[in-house]
Amino acid sequence: MSETYDLILKGGTIVNHDGRGEGDIAIKDGKFAALGDLSTASAGEVFDARGLHILPGVIDSQVHFREPGLEWKEDLESGSRAAVMGGVTCVFEMPNTNPSTTTPDLMEDKVKRGRHRMHCDFAFYAGATKENIDVLAEMERQIGCCGVKVFMGASTGSLLVDDDESVGRVLAAINRRAAFHSEDEFRLADRRKLAREGDWTSHPEVRDAEAAILSTQRLIRLAKAAGKRIHVLHISTAEEMEILAHHKDVASVEATPQHLTLEGPEIYERIGAYAQMNPPIRDARHRAGLWQGIAQGIVDVLGSDHAPHTIEEKSKPYPQSPSGMPGVQTLVPLMLNHVNQGRLSLERFVDLTSHGPGRIFGMAGKGRIAKGFDADLTVIDLKAQRTIEEGWLASKCGWSPFTGDQVTGWAKATIVRGNIVMRDDELVKPALGEPTRFMETLNAS
Repeated sequence: MSETYDLILKGGTIVNHDGRGEGDIAIKDGKFAALGDLSTASAGEVFDARGLHILPGVIDSQVHFREPGLEWKEDLESGSRAAVMGGVTCVFEMPNTNPSTTTPDLMEDKVKRGRHRMHCDFAFYAGATKENIDVLAEMERQIGCCGVKVFMGASTGSLLVDDDESVGRVLAAINRRAAFHSEDEFRLADRRKLAREGDWTSHPEVRDAEAAILSTQRLIRLAKAAGKRIHVLHISTAEEMEILAHHKDVASVEATPQHLTLEGPEIYERIGAYAQMNPPIRDARHRAGLWQGIAQGIVDVLGSDHAPHTIEEKSKPYPQSPSGMPGVQTLVPLMLNHVNQGRLSLERFVDLTSHGPGRIFGMAGKGRIAKGFDADLTVIDLKAQRTIEEGWLASKCGWSPFTGDQVTGWAKATIVRGNIVMRDDELVKPALGEPTRFMETLNAS
């Protein structure tokens, strides 16, 4: 008698850690139950995936969903809706909310807010400050915590740890890999006077390449002294890629689709504040250096750094305009377009968005298509030609720097723990997001 499953995806091209090939995938009780030729098996639901590629669920390990306190920009529901609409099955959300996520109670509150209200699975970063170092070890062991986030360049409220002594104390206090926004606050403070009113082309001058390079050099030195692992976020310079290549023993590396796709000064001249983010979009030389980092295997993960602001906020003149842009919904189509243009292979994309986060953060049962793992899948049409349209965007902010761009490659379905939550640009299931589990905190209660 043949096995009966909850869902079978039939006839797709499976792209996984061992390459790609046609086959079927069976799911039962939210887990992968069988892979291969399942022509004799039956299921409650069958998904015809012929002509499509089936990827392990895409994980976006850097988003800002703005809740609590800044919900007019985004909230956990709307941000996660944007995620699944774009093919993302799990997100790691940042602590610079209001209040910032800097105590165990506030971490617990976020997890409670997210459970069955977010459309994808999730984890939250604990925010480090100079005042909360004594609770970081407790926070990094909480359910739903993906690690500690440290801002070395200016951020919201007290979330700034700018001096070597304080960064060293944070690293000494924790055990898991910490994520860093690496810009040198002292250099940034000196250069703020270089901002030209209403001229966004001055943004990469104020926050110049040297501010990022100096900070990353300091950070590597401190990590080695402490014997701790670090994750350096949104690398924007060619020089940092070269430096980080020599320190992979302690440092993992993130790149963003924005830094890989956009180029200054053209983008600032064309869309102004909508291109403003930290660290800045830089020129062609730096963009080429980031792609070299992808090609050489230096980059471990892609994160969108989804950081929405309203059109009204973005309409302020520089430098009053806030930094940050949405990106969780456009991560998959932008990068599939790069795949189609030959800049990276589909297997490398999977490595950067599924295997990489699973490996770097020690995710339990996520990041691969493998029997017993959570049945998270991103089903794509690699040849679909689409335009990124305003009406498709689910983020509250209602805009994207990529609106109007034509791409080849599109997410056709998002499957979270065996549940088809998005199909053909439609949300088809109510929110069922759960906190992600991590190897280092499996005994958390």
